[in-house]
Amino acid sequence: VQLQASGGGLVQAGASLRLSCAASGLTFSGYHMGWFRQTPGKGREFVAGIRKNHSITYYADVVKGRFTISKDSARNTVYLQMNSLEPEDTAVYYCAASRRVSYSQSYDDTNAYNYWGQGTLVTVSS
Repeated sequence: VQLQASGGGLVQAGASLRLSCAASGLTFSGYHMGWFRQTPGKGREFVAGIRKNHSITYYADVVKGRFTISKDSARNTVYLQMNSLEPEDTAVYYCAASRRVSYSQSYDDTNAYNYWGQGTLVTVSS
């Protein structure tokens, strides 16, 4: 299984970025997908999640209204559109895949995810 995250970079505050995560080696339709982020010295923080069916989405309060998670099942890819970026959004962003049956109760728990990508760095300057 491989989750290949891309799209990170250095941007100024207020700018937008779109992260992509291409999945291979798994049945994409059978997994819920999530994005987390991590800064030095801190644990991974939930950012957004999307259910495998019906595309119900979940967001951390700090990104709600600015970030949008979506998926393209034909491309086995999940996206994170990030608008109005703030310096506090600076982090390494990771995508992850979950088979958890109780995903609606555990989408923000790193332990709910079976596979992780390698991360892509987002740096937002002020």
